[in-house]
Amino acid sequence: MAYATTIEGTRFTFPDLRSLLAKATPERSGDQLAGLCAEGPVERLAAQIALADLPLRTFLAEELIPSDEDEVSDLIARRHDAGAFAPVSSLTVGAFREWLLSPAADAQALAALSPGLTPEMVAAVSKICRLQDLVAVAAKRPVVTRFRSTIGLPGRLATRNQPNHPTDSSEGILISALDGLLMGSGDAVIGVNPATDSLPDYIRIVELLETLRLRLDVPTQHCCLGHVTVAIEAMARGAPVDLVFQSVAGSQKANAGFGVDLAVLREAAEAARALGRCPAGGQFMYFETGQGSALSADAHWGVDQQTMEARAYAVAREFDPLLVNTVVGFIGPEYLYNGKQIIRAGLEDHFCGKLLGLPMGVDVCYTNHADADGEDMDALLTLLCAAGVNFVITVPGADDVMLNYQSLSHHDAVFARETLGRRPAPEFEAWLRDVRITDAQGRLASATGALPPALAEASRLLPGRAA
Repeated sequence: MAYATTIEGTRFTFPDLRSLLAKATPERSGDQLAGLCAEGPVERLAAQIALADLPLRTFLAEELIPSDEDEVSDLIARRHDAGAFAPVSSLTVGAFREWLLSPAADAQALAALSPGLTPEMVAAVSKICRLQDLVAVAAKRPVVTRFRSTIGLPGRLATRNQPNHPTDSSEGILISALDGLLMGSGDAVIGVNPATDSLPDYIRIVELLETLRLRLDVPTQHCCLGHVTVAIEAMARGAPVDLVFQSVAGSQKANAGFGVDLAVLREAAEAARALGRCPAGGQFMYFETGQGSALSADAHWGVDQQTMEARAYAVAREFDPLLVNTVVGFIGPEYLYNGKQIIRAGLEDHFCGKLLGLPMGVDVCYTNHADADGEDMDALLTLLCAAGVNFVITVPGADDVMLNYQSLSHHDAVFARETLGRRPAPEFEAWLRDVRITDAQGRLASATGALPPALAEASRLLPGRAA
């Protein structure tokens, strides 16, 4: 079905829903690379006007990717809750935006609506939102999850302590993890991206992190971000796996490029549940996504990268995760060229994930060959804190020495907490105070040149130190 609008006597026609969504998308290099973008700002505006007039019901009648050829589309169709959708079923995309910004769209109403929304609906409305709209709506939609710590409570900001090392050195991982803990980072997860994906290394890393957690008695969870099939094998061998991780995308073909499908993810979730490490009613899955992953795998079906990103959230939502984060600037300038595009994408991803009911975090990051810098990341972090982001990722000095990209530093999280008033997860906050990393007001304790007692004990795990 074609869609059209007229601006000052010029008629713009969009042959199908894919084209309409793509051409309504704010400018980004990935859609330009795929040949899907608007020819210029006037055509983009025309597409946004046509999209605003589109009934939300259209997304239930016209699939972007056929269900009989794609299990993600089939999942979206099967999981749609018509009853939850009913309160907004008569709205257009533009009217839906107005409703989202109204007082009627409070936390309770948005939570009830989430099962009735499809990824395509939330992607569509994000395309006609200003940055402040994306912040305002997401801030109204807390999503709370729990393992040993509680993530996503209003007024809180959790962090992933990311102690990566180029050779997966146990000593290097421990030193980096301790560095993060001394700065108050790690209440969402202590998560290591392994340099290799072998089973022995995976088991060694989770055993190392488990020893660290137990020695410190720190109320958090850990994760080795190896492939989900390695995690399944590690769990079968009795490894102490807290969170099961996997990168996911918005089409079956793109997920196949990651070496997964829905059946494999279900197998992993069942194995993790059987371990019994997560408290009853808690969550234990961890997913990462990123705009451009489907395009880089030639698995986007002619759909714009931001809509494909939102479709990845349908995969994540199926498994009730503890954590989801978009690695927003990690894939590179081919997909998000500069700081402006990265900032916009990060806020879009967070907005779409929250509307779908996901515990969204963001890796506020960029690659060294992108037209971006630390000031862009300062802006995105501040906007995300205003939007109620569940967690961000921090590394020593903002420089990940294994993945070779720029993320946030532990100091950036301190800024967010002390300046913007975002506190850690409550269990972790109490632990930081108990071990004297922070004072009674939650500020980092004055440096004395000595480790707090609990961390001094943990430092004995390092090679060459007394056990």
